[in-house]
Amino acid sequence: MGPWAVSWMMLCLLCLPPWARAQTKIPLETVKSWADAFGGELYSIVTKYSGSLLLQKKYKDVEPTLKIKEVDGLELVKKFSEQMESMLRRKVEAVERLVEAAEDADLNHEYNSSLEFDYYNSLLINDKDENDNYVELGDEFILEPNEHFNNLLVNTTYSDIQLPTNVYNKDPDILNGVYMSEALNPVFVDNFERDPTLTWQYFGSSTGFFRLYPGIKWLPDENGVISFDCRNRGWYIQAATSPKDIVIIVDVSGSMKGLRMTIAKHTIVTILDTLGENDFVNIIAYNDYVHFIEPCFKGILVQADRDNREHFKQLVEELQAKGVGTVSKALTESFKILREFRDAGQGGLCNQAIMLITDGAVEDYEAVFEKYNWPDRKVRVFTYLIGREVTFAPNVKWIACNNKGYYTQISTLADVQENVMEYLHVLSRPMVINHDHDIIWTEAYMDSALPQSEELFASQAQSLLLMTTVAMPVFSKKNETRSHGILLGVVGSDVPLRELLKLAPRYKLGVHGYAFLNTNNGYILSHPDLRPLYKEGKKLKPKPNYNSVDLSEVEWEDQDEILRSAMINGETGYLSMDVKVPVDKGKRVLFLTNDYFFTDISGTPFSLGVVLSRGHGEYILLGNTSVEEGLHDLLQPDLSLANEWIYCITDIDPDHRKLSQLEAVIRFLTGEEPDLECDEELVQEVLFDAVVTAPMEAYWTTLALNMSLDTEAGIEMAFLGTRAGLMRSALYVGSEKISNKKFLTQKDKESIFTMDHFPLWYRRAAEHPPGSFIYSIVSEDESEGGGLPKVVTVSTAVSVSVDGKMGIAAAVGVQIKLDLLQRKFWMAMQQPNDTDCSGFDGACPLSCQDDILNCFLIDNNGFILVSKIPEETGKFFGAVDGSVMTQLLNMGMFRRVTMYDYQAMCKVPYHHHSGARPLLSPIYAFVAAVKWLISDFLIFLLEFNMSSFWHSDNLADAKAVFHHSHRHKKHDTLQPCDTEYPVFVYEPAIKETNGLIDCGDCQKMFVAQQIISSNLLLLVTDTVCDCSIFPPVPMDAKEVKFLNSPAHNASVKCERMRSQKLRRRPDSCHAFHPEENAQDCGGAAGISVCAALLLLPLVLLLR
Repeated sequence: MGPWAVSWMMLCLLCLPPWARAQTKIPLETVKSWADAFGGELYSIVTKYSGSLLLQKKYKDVEPTLKIKEVDGLELVKKFSEQMESMLRRKVEAVERLVEAAEDADLNHEYNSSLEFDYYNSLLINDKDENDNYVELGDEFILEPNEHFNNLLVNTTYSDIQLPTNVYNKDPDILNGVYMSEALNPVFVDNFERDPTLTWQYFGSSTGFFRLYPGIKWLPDENGVISFDCRNRGWYIQAATSPKDIVIIVDVSGSMKGLRMTIAKHTIVTILDTLGENDFVNIIAYNDYVHFIEPCFKGILVQADRDNREHFKQLVEELQAKGVGTVSKALTESFKILREFRDAGQGGLCNQAIMLITDGAVEDYEAVFEKYNWPDRKVRVFTYLIGREVTFAPNVKWIACNNKGYYTQISTLADVQENVMEYLHVLSRPMVINHDHDIIWTEAYMDSALPQSEELFASQAQSLLLMTTVAMPVFSKKNETRSHGILLGVVGSDVPLRELLKLAPRYKLGVHGYAFLNTNNGYILSHPDLRPLYKEGKKLKPKPNYNSVDLSEVEWEDQDEILRSAMINGETGYLSMDVKVPVDKGKRVLFLTNDYFFTDISGTPFSLGVVLSRGHGEYILLGNTSVEEGLHDLLQPDLSLANEWIYCITDIDPDHRKLSQLEAVIRFLTGEEPDLECDEELVQEVLFDAVVTAPMEAYWTTLALNMSLDTEAGIEMAFLGTRAGLMRSALYVGSEKISNKKFLTQKDKESIFTMDHFPLWYRRAAEHPPGSFIYSIVSEDESEGGGLPKVVTVSTAVSVSVDGKMGIAAAVGVQIKLDLLQRKFWMAMQQPNDTDCSGFDGACPLSCQDDILNCFLIDNNGFILVSKIPEETGKFFGAVDGSVMTQLLNMGMFRRVTMYDYQAMCKVPYHHHSGARPLLSPIYAFVAAVKWLISDFLIFLLEFNMSSFWHSDNLADAKAVFHHSHRHKKHDTLQPCDTEYPVFVYEPAIKETNGLIDCGDCQKMFVAQQIISSNLLLLVTDTVCDCSIFPPVPMDAKEVKFLNSPAHNASVKCERMRSQKLRRRPDSCHAFHPEENAQDCGGAAGISVCAALLLLPLVLLLR
């Protein structure tokens, strides 16, 4: 297409009318000579100061001693999987020891209702009163920073107890449970000694307390409240129950108005919070008729992932009470859905339940249950009677008790949490009676409940912040309570995914390779392209859907979901795909052919994938050198190692934790630390690279000593990196004069070797022809102090060939000031004064400084490095000159590549949510409030239990609720969305082109010329012809919209939400047990409420 396009343009040029041909002419030979001169000088500078030719020669010299081994991807992924399985098995064994200790302690403990016992309360430890005495439950508790626990202050000899604000810390149930669980302390310590890679270990009690090891100081939120309740956490709920299909039925008849509706909504939201990705759910509202609160979900159940749960919560807020209740139709519809899903083999295929939320039932609806649920009673029915009214309580309780469910009465908002939790204990009974200690693994999550979580978010690679939990239920083994199936709680331990991925070393995966993990539901557990955080203002926060990102949304080239399906099914296999890999924050793209190797991790719901890029990415270089020679060169001051890579294990033995990886390798090689465990293959590679690259230090030093500050001002640094993570660098100026001080430091992760990736300058160079340099401008937001870009990073790959196989051994480069590049550019872009101008029609001698010309230096993605207007530096050329960019795209010199981001966050315009009246005026609000006070306030006061009115903890809890509901921010909010965006890529086969652009009244000429041995282009354009009729070529990301029609968008969105992606169900199911005591089916609750919650309905009304 290129040559044809050029010929066509030349023909057009010849056929133009005289007035058009009289436009500014740009001689092609002149532009080519400028490009060649500039390119030659640039190449001379960067080869000299990087030392690339010397480094290439040194690797060429050792080629006869090198071996290039092809990686067997399947063997590699199997080996990694076995190592991960072994590591995770040790975590399971630790949890099993805790379960045994807890159950034995309970068996030997006799409940004492008058027990008095002091324990370490994590909120109160080390607190003193005004007399300098430790407060009750707050004795001295020694805390010390510990690197293994992210430098938090911890006590590794003892655990302590956390309680949510709404749980009384001296309740007899709490005291007995805490006293009994003291037996876990020595087991925590012993587990940590046996396996020093263990992190947090804990016991979450069914009564609400949380025993955490190592002990920490727990801090309340900004409202003085501790809202963390272990019973609401995914690991607790998953371990306590099997997968469940739930239909929630809510009464929205007129009698539910006011406070009752508020309590009902809170009850639904609390139930939704107990569901996870292995559960399925729908919500039906009923009054005169039955309707699904999401019409799109009519007649089906949907997976209770985070997206769907949040969607339901928004719809629940909009429910309004009116009409008369007809519960029998809602029950019938629910039974039909559950039966259809069960018969079709869909949903959880384990527990099924209906949650009935109402303020009364006029009958027991025996006919409905007889038709749809008896005698097998495959569906449990849980009933929640809202309000103090007891007239219909017998019917509501009868429904639960005759369908293996549980009945509770919820009179206040404070009752909701404890009463909802009861259904989990009922569902856990079969498992408890059977004593089935299922091991569960959770989806990926961030523990933002711990102190300093925000600092951790900012300091680590996003994909490595996540963790999974292994957990097991703890049962009462007392014979007298066997049929009741008493769940004591859940024990668990966190496994940072960073620790798992250490078992898939970077150096074995090549320049672009990586390892990733996903769950049985197809969700990403860990992936280098997973971005779980977003920025709100200056704060980093987890995205709402960060742990339900599907594999198909990250590996989006897998359009037929072949990879996803195979991994979910736990298969072992191989797949090849051509992929487009975004780099440099999506501004650039690498085109790779990736080989995917995958297998399951036995004993877990996880699958492991290993990706190797075809070609050099599947080769490992093996060199040989003596320890003595290599050690000498390792000690050179310019050398460093990738500190995130594991050359030696330094994070287990406390004596080794202070060592850098380089220090650890040196001590290992010298025999100073015989206990150090090191990766000998990687250490051997480092030794070899240290020897081969050693001459670079002397070379760079000599250059630095002999530099001319006049002619060579602006060359700041030389650097190199090898495939073993070894780096060398040398400064050509004083460190105080360096323009980009972040480069090659932890503050610029893209420029160094990390657990996730090779440096960007290395990755881009590896996909560029050997001997040719990649020039990359540091964009405005990345440069020191913001403002205009100041530096350019230049790099090239160093290759080796053995037996016809080519591998990338290293990359080498320089960082130069943009000012130097600009000086050299403008000097080269002019004809000498003695140019022979005879026979030339137009300005002569010609210069890029002339007013009739615009000259640009752009890179292979269209970003400007040099322009007459300094403010255009770093910008996309299409935004500056849409006419020329459009023509370059039409001629095929550049092509537009469409990329997708399924983890984007889009702005949603601010609007105040109020279900019935979105735009409630202040006057209307006042009138409505007065009306409510007159009509309902007396009933409202009667309905509340007034005990503990002034309880300070409860007041604090209410304060939190009030603040939460009224902390509205009047600005656009961000929410997850899908976007598409263009990346522009130069086609290197077209080395030069030119053309005329019809701009209406005139024609604009342009010439584009490739700069040799680089990724740069010289663009010369005519300034006389105004071509502003052409719009800029945008690079902005746009939210993916299917069609302009709102109805079609809604239809497509509905189809996507209804679709049931392939998933693998958990292996175990505990739905019923013949010895279960179904008559233990509940009664009225009597839980104290906080006084400030009395104001909540008025607060909600005035929202």
